[in-house]
Amino acid sequence: FQNFQNLGEEKTFVFLSKKVEPSTVLETSPLFHGLKKELARNKFAGPNFTESYCWPPAARGYDVVAISHQGNDPLLYIPPVLTLLLQKNTYQALPNTTEVSLIVCPGWKKAQLVFDLLKTYGRNDCRDLHPVLVILGQNKEAASHVKIQGCDLVVTTPYSLLRLLEQNSWWLCKLCHLVLDEIEVLFSDAAEQVFTILGYYKKATAQAPGNPRHQIIAVGTQWNKHITHLMKEFMNDPYIVITVIEEAAIYRNVQQVVQPCMNSNKITELLKILDFTHRNFQKVLVFADSVSEVEMIHKALKNNSIVSLRKHKESRCNPRCISERLTRMHSSGTPVVLVLTDDWLQPLGITDATCVIHFSFPSLRTFGQRLQSMTDNFCTLRKDSSIDQEHSKAESIILLTENSSCHAPEILGYLQHAGAEIPQELHDLTARLLEFEEEKKLSRPLCASLKAFGICKNRTACPDRHQINLSIDVAQNIPDGMTKTAECVSIVPLHIVHATNFFGRIVEKQEDKYEVLTGEMKNYFEVPGHRISAKTVEKSAFYALYEGALCHRVQVVDVPAKEEEKSVCKVTIKYIDEGRTSQVSSDQLLHLPARFQSLPPQAVEFVVCRVKPIDNETEWNPKVTDHIHHKIKGKLHHAKIVHTLGQTAWLDPVIGVSSLSSVKVWINEYNIRSEILSLGLGTDNPGHLAAIQQLYRHVQVLDYAESLEPFIKEDAAGQEKVSSPQDMSRQEDSSESSNTSGSFPYDDVAQTEEAEDSKLHQQKCCHPEIKWFQDNDTVTLKIKIASAADAKCKFYKEKVVFSASSGEKLYLADLELQESILADKSTCVIKDTEAVIVLAKEKTGAWCKLLKNKNIHVSLDFEHWEEPEEESPFSVG
Repeated sequence: FQNFQNLGEEKTFVFLSKKVEPSTVLETSPLFHGLKKELARNKFAGPNFTESYCWPPAARGYDVVAISHQGNDPLLYIPPVLTLLLQKNTYQALPNTTEVSLIVCPGWKKAQLVFDLLKTYGRNDCRDLHPVLVILGQNKEAASHVKIQGCDLVVTTPYSLLRLLEQNSWWLCKLCHLVLDEIEVLFSDAAEQVFTILGYYKKATAQAPGNPRHQIIAVGTQWNKHITHLMKEFMNDPYIVITVIEEAAIYRNVQQVVQPCMNSNKITELLKILDFTHRNFQKVLVFADSVSEVEMIHKALKNNSIVSLRKHKESRCNPRCISERLTRMHSSGTPVVLVLTDDWLQPLGITDATCVIHFSFPSLRTFGQRLQSMTDNFCTLRKDSSIDQEHSKAESIILLTENSSCHAPEILGYLQHAGAEIPQELHDLTARLLEFEEEKKLSRPLCASLKAFGICKNRTACPDRHQINLSIDVAQNIPDGMTKTAECVSIVPLHIVHATNFFGRIVEKQEDKYEVLTGEMKNYFEVPGHRISAKTVEKSAFYALYEGALCHRVQVVDVPAKEEEKSVCKVTIKYIDEGRTSQVSSDQLLHLPARFQSLPPQAVEFVVCRVKPIDNETEWNPKVTDHIHHKIKGKLHHAKIVHTLGQTAWLDPVIGVSSLSSVKVWINEYNIRSEILSLGLGTDNPGHLAAIQQLYRHVQVLDYAESLEPFIKEDAAGQEKVSSPQDMSRQEDSSESSNTSGSFPYDDVAQTEEAEDSKLHQQKCCHPEIKWFQDNDTVTLKIKIASAADAKCKFYKEKVVFSASSGEKLYLADLELQESILADKSTCVIKDTEAVIVLAKEKTGAWCKLLKNKNIHVSLDFEHWEEPEEESPFSVG
């Protein structure tokens, strides 16, 4: 069963496994009357479209699976669950007992949000509900202190719940409602833990006295393959509500096919597909981007004796006429194809197509709209005997070319969670586009998660960059202590961001220049005539600010545009010696003499290495941050700097110390990393520093490749030397020696001497072995390199530069070509044991040789000389 609803001009889709009468008005919804009042008091604007279909079955105690764009909103399930708990007569089968509802969230942050909402809406005139939030670390004794008795609702995470059940599982027999929040995240991050919990639940409910009604609600934004098993093994004939067309397509096993082809061969590929669909008598829609593309396809079909209709903004036939003709011809047994642009899909109102061909590559939004034309066939299944699986009669085919749009990453993500077969070309295209997107982020700050933990779980959605930008990360004006890599320094944390990230300053052991500066500033500004208010406030300028008895150096980082005209306005400032930011009135800022600006900003960002949150969490639990904040702020610590990048220093270890001044002895009081681990909410992160170092090694390769260019241009003979690993190393050593200012601090964990480190780097940088062959239009280079990482390939008119790493070695090939190429049409594909570069010749014909100058690492590939291997048109790197 499925249904469409029209809300205004927008056509909204809903797939239902059973008929549901939607509840669109709060006053008439099947919620407890006191809860309706509380929702209205909090200015609740719903129910929204998805809630109108979910609330009725959920409030009556039925199992529900809901997939929606709003599937991460707790109000999708909280009102009906509270309704069931507040209606006492629902639980007459369990006399004199307290029923428990369990809500499992993917992480502590979502669990906290749900808990706060339950406290807000759980208050009622008739009966107050008592929720409890259970977030447990790895300390076993903590679980024994959790009090479940008397609680109506338990909010937790999969890992915390399993730790609780190890110590205390008696309350499961009282469990009547189980909610799985953000089901796709739960199954992708903790599928094993979730099914263990479901096993406990199934066993406990089977033994519950009185055989009461039990309920499972699962909500999310995406379908997941494990949901089918959840419904089959643990739910009782659930109501399925899906308001996202493309997710309904996954549930109903709509076949998704990606067909790679050259852009010049799209029409030929389309004709092959239509030949198959016509033999299977399918109703086919072909979607194109423009009027000209529709006309081109229509003409090609006509020339190949394929009956087709077309619809775009310049065609004269009205939508109703087109739709009726299409239905009439299909019903009479005439194979017919409708070619159209996306803007005519809804006016045509077609929902019974069996095949959609995406001639133009769609965005995910457009993709879903196109699938809407096949929704009548979502429920028509056919058996695929080869894989023993039922498929929908509907089929979606995407034509993928080398010119496909920037929407490839989102389409790839959809196809991956749909379980579709994905060609390598789509992976390669996506990798290239994601790299291009990363290049656009170069002006952004380095990702905070990458710095803090060595990994960013969602680079595509993350707004910050994940590679080093030398112009930003190589700070020129830094405190002296920052250059003391691999040395013990004294630091004072002043501004705590979270448990392992804070700002502070490095305290000099001899003469502390900052202490001298603060003393001079104090004496200067004690004179009333020296406190001169700033006449104008400019962005990036430095000022003085008094807070109580303390005078701070501050820098204006933002002046709101609409405030610039005002004489007094709110501005955002940064305390350059502490690292924190704040908003102050511009008339509080004082003129700062130049002599007080000569000392570089003393605030340094510190990151504690080798520790991260437990349970795959991406943020520290506030309990950890609060504990560390209280323990370290403003106190002296001894730390070892193991890596630096700009104004950021990675520390391992960081020891809180106190001194016995009488005997000049330091006492180690605590280790920050050990302190976090002792709380049970942190775990070891051994790959942290290596991930940061990898960023730097990647820059070394690229920076070196670029440094070769002027040498190649100046001296052709010098290029022969570049082909030799030894000569490459000498050139690199020259490049490195030119950067002796210390502006880019090198990591030196092993405490080797600079000369030894340089020698090691020389040994790592190699020229790969290359074999080449050609045909009339292209030249193919096969670069022997196993498991290449961080591959980059830059094409120029008469040159190609390839760089990559493999294991501990860095590879670089800078090749000046004998002839010219078309850089924008040349490609690089990374395979398991080699990289394959295809150079598109500017002029067709044979090349007498590949390079202008001889290179001992480059040779002919005679095995492929006569029959060139057809390589993919898709490029990466």
